[in-house]
Amino acid sequence: MENPTTTETSLAQVREQRAAALRLRHAQALAALMEERADLRGVHALADHFDEAVRWSA
Repeated sequence: MENPTTTETSLAQVREQRAAALRLRHAQALAALMEERADLRGVHALADHFDEAVRWSA
């Protein structure tokens, strides 16, 4: 029988990997949207913040 702590650790790792993949997908989608739709800049401050953060990190 597998150690419950090991199972919990592996589940936590899988959750963290999925969360990281989701954050990356959202950042990529936001960057693509802001690139395609320049008219959206200035509409939502949080979207502008992340758009600039992605552009500065490139």
